[in-house]
Amino acid sequence: MRERRRLIAYVRRRDPANTEQLNSRELTKSTELQDSDSDIEDIRMLPALILHADWSSNPKKRWMCTATLDGEVYRLEVEAPIQVEATASLVRRAVQLAKDGGSVLGFDFPIRVPRAYARLAGIDRFLSHLPELGSGPWREFFNIARQPTEVSIRRSFYPARPGGTLQQHLVAGIGVRSVDDLLRRCDFGNGDRNNACALFWTLGGNQVGRAALAGWREVLVPAMHTLRGELGVWPFEGELQTLLESKAAVIVETYPSDACVQLGLGAPGRGWSKPDRAARIEKGRALRRRGLQMGADLRRVEGIIADGFGASNVGEDQFDAVVGLLGMLAVILGLRVDGAPKDEAVNLVEGWIVGQRSAVDLSVT
Repeated sequence: MRERRRLIAYVRRRDPANTEQLNSRELTKSTELQDSDSDIEDIRMLPALILHADWSSNPKKRWMCTATLDGEVYRLEVEAPIQVEATASLVRRAVQLAKDGGSVLGFDFPIRVPRAYARLAGIDRFLSHLPELGSGPWREFFNIARQPTEVSIRRSFYPARPGGTLQQHLVAGIGVRSVDDLLRRCDFGNGDRNNACALFWTLGGNQVGRAALAGWREVLVPAMHTLRGELGVWPFEGELQTLLESKAAVIVETYPSDACVQLGLGAPGRGWSKPDRAARIEKGRALRRRGLQMGADLRRVEGIIADGFGASNVGEDQFDAVVGLLGMLAVILGLRVDGAPKDEAVNLVEGWIVGQRSAVDLSVT
C-alpha cells in the first residue's frame, strides 16, 4: 500500500514580504534524496485523501469537507461542505476513495479521557479500553446520569437534563479534586483561547460530552472493528508521519476553535464570533489567503468562503468543517508541528488536538 503514496520533497523559502511559501516536487524513489537539492527541508509521505468532519450529537449539524491530492496539490472537492451520513462506514468509505493512497480523517469530538479519571478508573490505554465500554462492568457508561447520585467512575457523563445541576456533582461523583482534574492537558487554552469544556459535562452550548459519546459509538468503534490493523489513531498508536506511511486510515482529533488560532484567524469569542456571518466573511478572507499560501486549490470553495458560508443556521458548522480541514493540511504538509508533547499520559489515555501547541506542564499531576 505505501508504495502508491506520494513521497514529496518540500523546499521552503521566504518571499520579500516574509510570508512562508511552499514549493514541492515529487520524489519517485527515496534514494533521490542523495542527489536532490541541498535546500530540501523535509520529506513527507502524503495521504491521497484528507477529510474533516465538524461533529455534533445532532446528526443534522454534522458537516464535512474533503481534499484530495492531485499531483502535488490538495484540491478541496466540493463547492460547500456536505452533511455526514452513514457514520459507521465513513472511515471505510474514505479508505476506498483513497484507492490505496492513504487517508486522514479529523473529527471534532474528544478522543480520550483525562489522566486523573483514567488513573481512578484503572484505564492504562484508552484505545484498548474503548471496546469494553457499554458492556459488562461498564454497561451503564453510555447512559448519561440523571441525578447526582448516579454519577460514578463507570457512569461519568452528566447531566441528562437541566435543572439544579452543577459541575461539582461530577467532581464529587467521580472523586477528583476539582473540575480542572476533568480536563486533559490539551483542553487548556494556554492563553490562545478559552479552556475547552470538561469531557463528562453534557449541558450547554460548549459541552462536548454528548458529541464524544456519539463519535465513539458511531465512528471510532466501528472503524476499529472493520479496519483493525489498517487503522491508526493518533497519537495513541505512534507518530503521525509513521502512521501515514503504514496505515490505510489515520484518525486525528480536531478542535475548530483552536484551528482558527493555528491559522492566524484569532480565537473565536475574542473580538469575533463564529455565529456572526459578517465575522465569517471577514475571517474568510484571511482563511483564503492562508489556504493559498499552503498551495491548496480552493477554487471550488472560494464562493462560499466569500459569502461567509451563507445565512442559514448551518453556516457556522460549514465554516468549522473548512477551518478544521485547512488546519489539518498545515500539519500534514509540515508547515505546523502536530503539537503533541512527549508525555506518556498523552500517548496512552489523553490524546491531543492536532496542531495545538503544548505549553502546560501537568506531568506531575
